[in-house]
Amino acid sequence: MNKTMGYVLLTLLGVGLLASGVYFMKSLEDPQGIGLALPYIGVGLGCVMFGHGFGKVVDRLAMNRHPAAAKQLEIDTNDERNTAIAHRAKAKAYDMMIHVFGALIIAIALMGADLIVVMLLAFSFMWILGYHSYYRYKYNREM
Repeated sequence: MNKTMGYVLLTLLGVGLLASGVYFMKSLEDPQGIGLALPYIGVGLGCVMFGHGFGKVVDRLAMNRHPAAAKQLEIDTNDERNTAIAHRAKAKAYDMMIHVFGALIIAIALMGADLIVVMLLAFSFMWILGYHSYYRYKYNREM
């Protein structure tokens, strides 16, 4: 199966999940337990799968119709200057995310949210910082 067909199937699966999620949101009268969240998870995953798959299908069709533009796009994507700019922008976004995410955890904790929610946020924050520290150490030893 070629890659375009895989993305078409991903798009169709996303539409199916989206439609089933909306159907169950409207049809369930009194959902209990997992039934409260499952339709919304279906809608969210359906939207993500549809958007990703449809975007890739459109990209493939555009590249097949305009091979010169596809070659230029590949050159621009792999260009060292563009890669350095993308990495620098990602680093700036990470630096801002650390401060915003930390402030958000403190704000949610001060609002009196459930301990489980605060702990999940705190553990994910610590996971990100640990991931950063690991790769910082690893790259520092390599270079």
